[in-house]
Amino acid sequence: MADGQDAPHGGVHQRAGFHAMEQGTAEDWAIIAGEAAGFNKGLADRVLDHLRLLDGDFGGFAVDRLTHSLQTATRAHRDGRDEEYVVCALLHDIGDTLGSFNHPDIAAAILKPFVSEQNLWMVANHGVFQGYYFFHHLGLDRNMRDQFRAHPWFDHCATFCEKYDQAAFDPAYESEPLSFFEPMVRRVFAAPRRSIYLREAEAA
Repeated sequence: MADGQDAPHGGVHQRAGFHAMEQGTAEDWAIIAGEAAGFNKGLADRVLDHLRLLDGDFGGFAVDRLTHSLQTATRAHRDGRDEEYVVCALLHDIGDTLGSFNHPDIAAAILKPFVSEQNLWMVANHGVFQGYYFFHHLGLDRNMRDQFRAHPWFDHCATFCEKYDQAAFDPAYESEPLSFFEPMVRRVFAAPRRSIYLREAEAA
């Protein structure tokens, strides 16, 4: 029987009794699954907290990275894009802090369980597509995106970069505040569509 343990903020949390997974029992894993369910409810808040780390980080741009994210999402929202798309626009650069050399991969990994394959592909590849607007200034191939020219979602990603991402560095643009998008983030992250940790019946 697993012992009760004091929780960091009061109350008692049970813990599994095994020291190696091969020793685990169904009772142990029921405890772990229960703890995970509670922890997962805070995912949207943790994502929003991480997004706030972009505040004040200009990286040489005219606006900081949080402002760029808010502006990208605001432009998409005002253009009539649906909620999932707007959340993707908001979070597309959330990986800048930890994935300095591959930030689209970080955003895509966070969003993968919750968004369509099309929007996931857009987020995962927006870095290459965004390069069309500046790679040539750095001695890189601005047409690097052409490797995906035959992909069915090429235009989906190209449109995102053209209309919302590359255009979202305007200090005079009045974006919606993060609080405007928070309910959208919570709704999107409340309904996972795919995960190796979900039974088929649990997927949204």
